[in-house]
Amino acid sequence: MLILVTNDDGVRSPGIRALAAALLDLGRVVVVAPDRNRSAVGHALTLERPLRAEEIKPDVFAVDGTPTDCVNLGVHGLLQQTPNLVVSGINCGSNIGDDITYSGTVCAAMEASLMGLPAFAVSLDCRQFQAHDLSLAAHFSRQLAEQVLQNGLSQGTFLNVNVPIGGYCGVRLTRQGKRRYGESVTVNQDPRGRHYYWIGGGEVGFESIPGSDCNALHEKQISVTPLHTNLTNDDSFPALHNWSLESYEGPA
Repeated sequence: MLILVTNDDGVRSPGIRALAAALLDLGRVVVVAPDRNRSAVGHALTLERPLRAEEIKPDVFAVDGTPTDCVNLGVHGLLQQTPNLVVSGINCGSNIGDDITYSGTVCAAMEASLMGLPAFAVSLDCRQFQAHDLSLAAHFSRQLAEQVLQNGLSQGTFLNVNVPIGGYCGVRLTRQGKRRYGESVTVNQDPRGRHYYWIGGGEVGFESIPGSDCNALHEKQISVTPLHTNLTNDDSFPALHNWSLESYEGPA
């Protein structure tokens, strides 16, 4: 059994070390992760330059690229066999609601799913890792990995897991919720009077939607959300058909 582990916090993050250690009894674990923090890079893929990978110790590779790069390089370049499972995390900070569109952690699992590999992402709702909370996230990841390896996942499906801090009240299967980001750009001046802008400085909340990942995490439950790589919104077809787009004849 071969498990590929990656993240977006960087190869030296306590989260990825705890995750890899928890999975060791399931098989060989190979870590392929960014050489530095690459949070919020989404599904970015490096195409304008070559990538470099350094084996900093046996079965642990640091890559000068994104989490998506790491999955690609691990599967197609560094490993001698196709992994049975790809796990991304443990991320420092939750990835719920709209966060998944930005998250390098979640998009690494998405990339694996696009390759036809079973995968899940796991995040801990914290600003800084604490040993007892990290232990819970790692232990649950180990149990979930065993379930995925035994039962598999449907084609194009991957899992997004979020773990609360300060204790938990069970596990819930959830849907993607809705974030509220508020005023997320902070404007300041440097000593020379030039403006600079800091994205992500506002308060982050969520809409209360029963059954959502946001609500589950708020209620101290581990959230497990099945996501799909097919982003088509089937409900929009009736309205769009009324636009008569298919009758377009092009310029005269």
